[in-house]
Amino acid sequence: MSKTINVGRLPRDTGPAAWNRILSPAAAYPSLSDDIEADWVVVGGGFAGLAAARRLSQLVGDERIVLLEANRLANGPAGRNSGFMIDLPHELNSETYANARDVDLRQIRLNRMAIDFARQMAQEAQMPTAVFNPCGKVTAAATDKGEQHIRSYSKHLDQLDEQYQFMSAAEMKAWTGTDFYRQGLFTPGAGMIQPAAFIRQAAAHLSSRIEIYENSPVLAMQTGSRHRLSTPRGKVRARRVILAVNGHVESFGFFKRQLLHVFTYASMTRALNADEVRRLGGASDWALLPADPMGTTVRRISNYDGSGDRVTVRNHFTLNQSMEIGEKQLRQAAKLHDRAFASRFPMLAGVPMEYRWGGRLCLSWNSVPAFGEQEERIYCAACQNGLGTVKGTLSGMLAADLAVNGRSEALTEFLSLAAPKKLPPEPFLSMGANMTMRWKEWQAGIEV
Repeated sequence: MSKTINVGRLPRDTGPAAWNRILSPAAAYPSLSDDIEADWVVVGGGFAGLAAARRLSQLVGDERIVLLEANRLANGPAGRNSGFMIDLPHELNSETYANARDVDLRQIRLNRMAIDFARQMAQEAQMPTAVFNPCGKVTAAATDKGEQHIRSYSKHLDQLDEQYQFMSAAEMKAWTGTDFYRQGLFTPGAGMIQPAAFIRQAAAHLSSRIEIYENSPVLAMQTGSRHRLSTPRGKVRARRVILAVNGHVESFGFFKRQLLHVFTYASMTRALNADEVRRLGGASDWALLPADPMGTTVRRISNYDGSGDRVTVRNHFTLNQSMEIGEKQLRQAAKLHDRAFASRFPMLAGVPMEYRWGGRLCLSWNSVPAFGEQEERIYCAACQNGLGTVKGTLSGMLAADLAVNGRSEALTEFLSLAAPKKLPPEPFLSMGANMTMRWKEWQAGIEV
């Protein structure tokens, strides 16, 4: 029986997608302006959407695949994250990122499958190291509590039989240029990407096999033997649909009151001049995660595609169930960013932030994805729980597997996860969640 789904909200992002802005202008894809027929429609051009489209292109031969992106590619959340592709446990709701051993072992297997899939995309598109770099990651501590987090995490890694290496304060300074950090923990399995460049280049390579339409948000979807998706200027009819829109899957009427819409905030400096690069010292490209999940993520990049040498800091989280934030919240986060930058980089005093932005995350109360066939031949690949690069890639590729093959070993593992739990009612949810996050930020101290 057919029904019409009116999309309740369209994506709205505050601040620029800085990773996209610092690149050379991208060639535009057309907007959908006709009524067309397709075999497949993928809604969303982020990590999940591109992974789903690539996997479909591998599975369905010459069938027609259409990808609809509401904005410009890499201008939404995909161009706003910090670019970590993390293989190891990274549970934002925990004190030290970790879960129970069996849960973490399963997640590591799945995460590494996704990173391998992304690596293949990078190789196919001939992405340079500046765009996809399998360099591992460092978790850094600046306080006694942070060092305690690192010790606890290393013991958990021992239980998982995972490799790691401690970094001393001197090694951290030689690497980062700052003496802010007391200790680091290096693990080799993660990758670092320039997220906007990765999305752009992956899409360009896929565009010979799929049709991409930008600035083509889905306003309504009528289900039936062939689903009909309406955009502002055109329509596409297709037998199968994959919704790769992360938290905005709720705007399509799915997973109502089961998803947490969390924003995180970041600031990026202007390009550093030669004297500032000299004063900073350290390696030309590095990134680190805070030992405390509520702390500050820092990344330094060297000049790629005219971007210049820059430093990015990210911290602060807010729950916004409206899926929107205002300039006031961006200004509040900016104060935390400026404090974090000044405490870490006194040698760069006076260097201003050129870009500030907020980025949408989607989490569930029990840290599971919003995944699976929700209506006949309508598949969801959403709710990445704060790790959009990896878990987005994973859910997109597995949604395609589910839609075409219906089974695989990885899919069986993924489908064994529970459904997202129902959330507490408002206003208790938002009040409680935001108060908890402020308390955790206060407890993190100078790690923020």
